[in-house]
Amino acid sequence: MPRYAMVIDTRRCVGCHSCTVACKIHNELPLDVIYNPVITKGPEGVFPKVRVEYLPLLCMHCENAPCINACPTGASQQREDGIVFVEEDKCVGCKACLMACPYGARVFVPSTGVVQKCNFCMEQVDLGEEPFCVKTCHQKARIFGDLDDENSRVYDLVNRENAEPLLPELNTGAYVFYLRGWEAKLI
Repeated sequence: MPRYAMVIDTRRCVGCHSCTVACKIHNELPLDVIYNPVITKGPEGVFPKVRVEYLPLLCMHCENAPCINACPTGASQQREDGIVFVEEDKCVGCKACLMACPYGARVFVPSTGVVQKCNFCMEQVDLGEEPFCVKTCHQKARIFGDLDDENSRVYDLVNRENAEPLLPELNTGAYVFYLRGWEAKLI
């Protein structure tokens, strides 16, 4: 059984938001709902040495997902391959999972009355395809694959290039890792 993960190379991200747009279109999200925002840091410095850096965020698909433990109805679930998802038919919109997520990756959608989030485009993954945010990243800043496959790029980036999760001190076992050129902080 694969264990799916994503590595985001913030050194390659140019803040184009194509990942955000692809996700919104694929999931037919309302204007005010975003599963994977891109946070901008900067500009910093003085001309001509000015820097702007970007931090794409999404559900971290945690191995020890606090959102799953907080869900009173069992709507928040995790597949054997590590993908965390919301079974909308079971969600009562109580927002307990939303409050439990330390990454702010869940969104309450008033029009449906349920909490939604990134699910790594699991229907695409089931077809052997990559998530849409990965497919549309023209800078190849998003890499998706099996964390247990020693021949995968994800395995390489995590085990040989030291990609690491955001806020590792939370011990959530996040399956989204970052290669960073700056110290990322959630605001």
